[in-house]
Amino acid sequence: MKDNIILIGFMGCGKTSVGIRLSYRMKRTMVDTDKWIEKKQKMTITDIFDTYGEDTFRRMETECLKELIQAADGQIISVGGGLPVREENHRLLRKLGRVIYLKVTPETVYLRLKDDISRPLLQVEDPLKQICVLMQKRAPVYEACADVIIEASELSFEEIISQILAAGDVL
Repeated sequence: MKDNIILIGFMGCGKTSVGIRLSYRMKRTMVDTDKWIEKKQKMTITDIFDTYGEDTFRRMETECLKELIQAADGQIISVGGGLPVREENHRLLRKLGRVIYLKVTPETVYLRLKDDISRPLLQVEDPLKQICVLMQKRAPVYEACADVIIEASELSFEEIISQILAAGDVL
């Protein structure tokens, strides 16, 4: 296993925001798989969904993990919320490093993302209901992939980082 810290969880749980702050704290490079895919494809995630569909995007995520396994070590990696859902990615995440699940409530996600039009899966009539349905499906997958689970809804970024660093002593 490589010495990367991988942050997983539902969209809006704070993976990227925590990842950036953690990378500064630990003096490590930070990689966001969504940004990595956007740069490689020269398209936004929304445009990829609209043009090629979700299945193609999920394959791109898997390819991203495979490339990171070859190249990344000692990094902080934030992955897209749906990346762990693809079964093949479970094994790849484990190879890539220690997996931290930032667990949040549907209400927290809704409050954080209700005005964010860049989330293709939430562009529906009842986004809270969609969040609940998706989270119910994904939570067991996140838990199965995780080495550490952090209940992050009520925590500040600093509190989350402290828990991640404390967990590093155990991992």
